Amino acid sequence: MSFSPHVTVACIVEANQRFLLVEEFDRGTRVFNQPAGHLEAGESLIQAVTRELKEETGLELEPDGLVGTYLFTSPHNGITYLRFCFYCKLNQQPIGHRGDDPDGDIIACHWLTRQQIEKLDNLRSPLVLQCLQDYLRGQRAPLTLVQSDRDTSVQ
Repeated sequence: MSFSPHVTVACIVEANQRFLLVEEFDRGTRVFNQPAGHLEAGESLIQAVTRELKEETGLELEPDGLVGTYLFTSPHNGITYLRFCFYCKLNQQPIGHRGDDPDGDIIACHWLTRQQIEKLDNLRSPLVLQCLQDYLRGQRAPLTLVQSDRDTSVQ
């Protein structure tokens, strides 16, 4: 029996002690998530997270590093996801950003404090808070740990 988890990427974007979340539709319900999406054929993980950031938020950023990798099986659909969570730290919050989401699922982008995020009861998955907590504990790794024959920007 073959096991093929869905590979996803996500990015914690921090500016002025606030974190960028996207509000989106998932199974007809409004939820909050880090900018995130699926790895596409022919992409490196870094290319995928850079693309997702631009599509969902309009921000053209490359990640500063890796927070961690996470394996999660959704209780809603039984699919197992392998999530690579990256991070970017900005000096200030960009104003008026919004992506050109090709899927049409993104409703809005929000800059929220840790406390505001912890109070949300409609996070897309427990990984949203887990990744944020790991980041805030200082869990970070250099991009050199993420190797790909498709990515020439990391050496």
